[in-house]
Amino acid sequence: MKSDRAAGILLHPTCLPGAHGAGDFGAAAYRFVDWLASAGQSRWQVLPLGPTGLGNSPYMSPSAFAGNPLLIDLEELAQRGWLDAGELQPETAFDTRRVDFERVIPWRTSRLELAARRFAADATGAEREAFDAFCGRNALWLDDYALFMAMADSRPGCSWCAWDAGLARRDPAALREARAAHAERVDFHAFCQWRFFEQWQRLKAYANARGIRIIGDAPIFLAHQSAEVWARPELFELDERGESTVVAGVPPDYFSATGQRWGNPLYRWPAHAAEGYAWWTARIRHACELADIVRIDHFRGFAGYWEIDAAEPTAIRGRWRPGPGAALFDAIEQALGPLPIIAEDLGLITPDVVALRKRFGLPGMLVLQFAFDGKSDNPYLPHNHHADSVVYTGTHDNDTTAGWWQHASDAERAQARAYLDTDDARMPWTLVRAALASVASTAVIPLQDVLGLGSAARMNLPGQPEGNWVWRFEPAQLQAARAAQLAGLSRLYGR
Repeated sequence: MKSDRAAGILLHPTCLPGAHGAGDFGAAAYRFVDWLASAGQSRWQVLPLGPTGLGNSPYMSPSAFAGNPLLIDLEELAQRGWLDAGELQPETAFDTRRVDFERVIPWRTSRLELAARRFAADATGAEREAFDAFCGRNALWLDDYALFMAMADSRPGCSWCAWDAGLARRDPAALREARAAHAERVDFHAFCQWRFFEQWQRLKAYANARGIRIIGDAPIFLAHQSAEVWARPELFELDERGESTVVAGVPPDYFSATGQRWGNPLYRWPAHAAEGYAWWTARIRHACELADIVRIDHFRGFAGYWEIDAAEPTAIRGRWRPGPGAALFDAIEQALGPLPIIAEDLGLITPDVVALRKRFGLPGMLVLQFAFDGKSDNPYLPHNHHADSVVYTGTHDNDTTAGWWQHASDAERAQARAYLDTDDARMPWTLVRAALASVASTAVIPLQDVLGLGSAARMNLPGQPEGNWVWRFEPAQLQAARAAQLAGLSRLYGR
């Protein structure tokens, strides 16, 4: 990453406005990029762009490589003649302030199915050539993903471990038979990926042309019910039936007294080492094609990770295990060159995590909401910041700053008032100013904090399985005055 100072906004595309139930890569995304430019911002950070899984979480994806079909701009499909204007109108208008996934997913999926059928029937030669070329370029992951999703669609709620033995164990004859029997559904999922990646690359190019770089997000772990775990079971800690023997999580911490039992399968790191970390190298290469900079979630898991027996109901009873360490990043760097990576190093950070991050010159993360515990040596206090960092007021796992301030202890508020020379009326902008003033090379502010929104706009509450990831903003909230205020502060602090 460059050493120049930068500022940006954290906003997942599903939070954008639009008439189709959730934000997507349509016109509102381009207007948001224009607003970012007017606000003097040079970064747009998103959450993982992959398909969502349990609890609609982008961190529990059925693929490390695929994109989320719900982000596809349906208007573009209509412009190509694959949808009619009337088919873009829901029978009942969607909520403009929240994503109702139970309604949005089936409605959007039905439109994508219509478009895929019309493409299959009426596509021009150039369109078919473009689709075939995309499938060819991405065959290493797309073939497995499209078949996996087609099979999952035909067996809703059924783990791949419970599929017919031939399919679960990927017998070549069984795979050929399934691919033929479910050819239309396989093509549907490939079609969705084609449109996702074309639309995203166009939006990314638009942002880049306006001086805005995209910060993507790569979760360290995958869902068990994912194409890659099914396709490469030898790379994960699974038993002979394909079930997880141990799962991922973190011990008790700031967010939860019982820790967080995420439930993802853990990597069988010796198997990755034996193939020269080729799977991880391919994954990071792909992530770097999607984004200009990649935030790797739970970076500390590469130094050491919390292993929980699959039968344990919480994360309390677990154990630390050594991760792959420098060997993994040496292999990736040798293949790809210097890594444009942000290391999410929040939580219980030990010296080996810091050493691993610094060895590869990766900036870490600082969260101002964690700063006010009464100790002057707290690393999140601005006078303790370092340039090789990205500073946030809060992340997607935090409350909004207005919500945090409302619920903070008296002691936290007292220290923050004294340290920041502020009062209740000036929050959350006091914390925004502190982030932009920090010596950290990059400052990223959740849009909710720019808009001054309370806890109802929180994106995620760790440990709560339902009701997350639903917040959306409305067009009227994205005011020019806010952009001017943000631009002024960004200029003032050399960002």
